[in-house]
Amino acid sequence: MSLHQQKKEFEASKTIYESATLSFKNVEGFDVYNISIPFERDGKRYLFGRVERREEWARSWVRLFEETGHDEWTVVDNSMIYTLEDPFISEIGDELVLGGTHVQYQSGKYSTFFGYFYRGTDLHDLYYFTTGPNKMKDIRLVALADGRIGVFSRPRGSEMRGQYGSESMIGFTVIDKLEELTADVIENAPYIHGIFGAGEWGGVNQAYLLDSGKIGIIGHICYQDKDVDGKLLKVYLNMAFIFDPITRESHDLHLIGSRSCYPPGPAKTPYLTDCVFSSGIVMRGDGKADLYSGVGDCQAGRITIDYPFAPYGSIV
Repeated sequence: MSLHQQKKEFEASKTIYESATLSFKNVEGFDVYNISIPFERDGKRYLFGRVERREEWARSWVRLFEETGHDEWTVVDNSMIYTLEDPFISEIGDELVLGGTHVQYQSGKYSTFFGYFYRGTDLHDLYYFTTGPNKMKDIRLVALADGRIGVFSRPRGSEMRGQYGSESMIGFTVIDKLEELTADVIENAPYIHGIFGAGEWGGVNQAYLLDSGKIGIIGHICYQDKDVDGKLLKVYLNMAFIFDPITRESHDLHLIGSRSCYPPGPAKTPYLTDCVFSSGIVMRGDGKADLYSGVGDCQAGRITIDYPFAPYGSIV
């Protein structure tokens, strides 16, 4: 079944318990989107968000926000400003790892981009420690049951399309410690086959160790379409799947969110009107999950869904 048809079937039968657009305070004149998942430190809830003016591209900053109300987040005064896009976090031991995309310019023009990684035990004093491969986004880390660290890669481009049919692949490898996270290690992560179909692309946004030893993945899966006027649409969807780090098999990929699941709102550009870029899930006391996501490359949203990994164990 095509991804377009899967989307239609999902939207016809979806169950969304809550749907909200997040508000961000003290960043007037800027959009906040493509956020990290919320996390706790010192008894408070935080997230990192991409901060950018609506009319600008590849000129964004990542700022730290503290929860100050229901679906309300306020920028933390005097916190570090990172020259990054699309932040994400992983908790490895007692350290917080922050990653994001750093866009490079030469003579005022876009040149290339890399994944940058920061680490530390003090949320307000994270230090830059390694760089991913040239032009690779969506690199993610997860602490494994044996104390090692799983690393997901996401190569994308014409080489992938020519060899595998899909626009991107997802790779996976394991390292013993953060000091081993290098561009070469990420670049050479063996691929997980069978995730994306012809013309599709996507990646891992957040990975969760389950008590079964398997890894629950919240990611994005995408394809190109056309609107009613025949103009290009890039359709981004929230998805989940299960990965077994021992057998290297993935299964149960299914959609968990689309643009129609979130409240109506703007898009940064017309071809992103059907775009949601997953952040990840946070478990609730009632057993359901709050799924956070960027929306239209100019907002962030939250929907409440059924726990997407239910048959495979609980999040550790």
